[in-house]
Amino acid sequence: MSLDLFMREAGAPSLLSRRRFVQGAAAGGALARLGLWPSLASATPPPGNPNVLSGTQFDLTLGPCPVNFTGRAATATAVNGCVPAPVLRWREGDTVTLRVTNRLAETSSIHWHGILLPAGMDGVPGLSFAGIPPGETFTYRFDVKQSGTYWYHSHSRFQEQTGLYGPIVVEPRGGERIRTERDYVVMLSDWSDESPETILGNLKKMSNFYNYHQPTAVDFARDASRMGVQQALAQRAMWNRMRMSPTDLSDVTGRAYTYLMNGASPDGNWTALFNRGEKVRLRVINGSAQSIFDFRIPGLKMKVVAADGQEVEPVSVDEFRIATAEVYDVIVEPDGDRAYTLFAQSIDRMGFVRGTLAPRQGMQAEVPRVDAPQWLTMVDMMGSMAMGGDMAGMHDHQAMQQGGSSAEKMPGMDHGAMPPGGSGMKGMAPMATAHHARSEYGPGVDMRVDMPRTNIDDPGIGLRDNGRKVLSYADLHTLGGPLDKRGPGRDIELHLTGNMERYMWSFDGQKFSDARPLHFRYGERLRVVLVNDTMMPHPIHLHGMWSEMESPSGEFQVRKHTIMVQPAQRITYLVSADALGRWAYHCHLLFHMEAGMFREVVVS
Repeated sequence: MSLDLFMREAGAPSLLSRRRFVQGAAAGGALARLGLWPSLASATPPPGNPNVLSGTQFDLTLGPCPVNFTGRAATATAVNGCVPAPVLRWREGDTVTLRVTNRLAETSSIHWHGILLPAGMDGVPGLSFAGIPPGETFTYRFDVKQSGTYWYHSHSRFQEQTGLYGPIVVEPRGGERIRTERDYVVMLSDWSDESPETILGNLKKMSNFYNYHQPTAVDFARDASRMGVQQALAQRAMWNRMRMSPTDLSDVTGRAYTYLMNGASPDGNWTALFNRGEKVRLRVINGSAQSIFDFRIPGLKMKVVAADGQEVEPVSVDEFRIATAEVYDVIVEPDGDRAYTLFAQSIDRMGFVRGTLAPRQGMQAEVPRVDAPQWLTMVDMMGSMAMGGDMAGMHDHQAMQQGGSSAEKMPGMDHGAMPPGGSGMKGMAPMATAHHARSEYGPGVDMRVDMPRTNIDDPGIGLRDNGRKVLSYADLHTLGGPLDKRGPGRDIELHLTGNMERYMWSFDGQKFSDARPLHFRYGERLRVVLVNDTMMPHPIHLHGMWSEMESPSGEFQVRKHTIMVQPAQRITYLVSADALGRWAYHCHLLFHMEAGMFREVVVS
């Protein structure tokens, strides 16, 4: 079967040309070749894979490496000549020593994402250490106090985007609680032949530079026939006044990115093997710089057993959204002599990556059609103010029929005309009221949500009511409960803010260079309240300490190192300030972090 015929039968979207589908097929020896524990399974390549390193002593060399993910030669930032970097296999309770040598022309670093360690070993230049200058070696040494799936990446400028990232798997001291016959890492990432500096420059010049799903005349005609010309005009006027787009789902889309699975493009088709009747653990890591993926395996239920390395009560799903830096362990039980597609589509629906789970090499399964993109809704803009009806079905044109025609008429956006509790909105829980800092009122903030939503059972834009069982944070319950049983002694409220048109990102309207550090008192238990005053999701990562997320009613929910806050949403979590030192706290979308959504946390 020709590739073009395969694409038509698989339902590949028309916007993806044949060239875009095969991007990455010729990556050669620099492609990642990981995904297994040699003692447990065979994948591509076979057992003995040199890209899996285990033990307690590691030598890692950072350097440039020629790659070709798209049919065009480029240079990546590699570890030991590999993109992604080698899988590091540790054992809980051991002390690991990692000698990292920098062969790059600029200062570099490695951050051990989600690993609890002393601040001096955390790997953030300017906070926890000075960085690794060219030609020098830095030795990381720390005790491994946890088990599970994690990852590592550079924390120096844009090196994470150019290839410096890799998986970590920590074996529990007593062995895995749930035994499986096969165990694979599935690392998702994004690659662009454009330099990260060029990408950021394009976003600064025009924030929708990579967004090919802008509202069109055809969309207007459709809306006019559905709701009437006046309402359709009012809807467009609303978005124009706010200088926002209902399709701002991702800053950098498949227009610029080729999506990779363990270093292989869609045509590269990374393949993992199984025998009939076996249980297979997939350790899915989003190691991308800027991409949020929706992951599923058509024809197979996935049992989620861990989130961000921490075991959870098993929950069976068809699909899950995995934000940048998040990790989910799932167990599947493939049956029969057939192949299954591992399918991850980007949140903006402008690209995807696929791999295969099969009994034999060379087998393939149908590649699903990428879902149609959805517009952001009033819920994603106004939070609780838009939740009087069916949240999933309340799209912006429906909301327009119930309310005003501009931002000035929407009390949920900054104006607070309705009191907390939302009188007149039947069946709703009391609304949370946000407290905006004075610093939010400036040119760097184009939106403020007065009454954010607190629901955590919403899978998010593009996944609502899609006919599949989709994981939400409400489904996640960490085994054993919180590590610290104390309640919070105080609250810290922070708002995720930005100006999309100017491509400015911040906490409380202040970019990192203008903000003072946050101070945690050593030993205290505190609550962090995050309110997303933007229409984009933000995966927020606190270094050095766990974030123990609460339910809307204030009960312990799930322990994570990265928490995605959806548009117009309020999330709370408890933190035990048990790690002295200076720590990074930031959005894990790389260009958001670089544009200012970053704070320093000092524990003293």
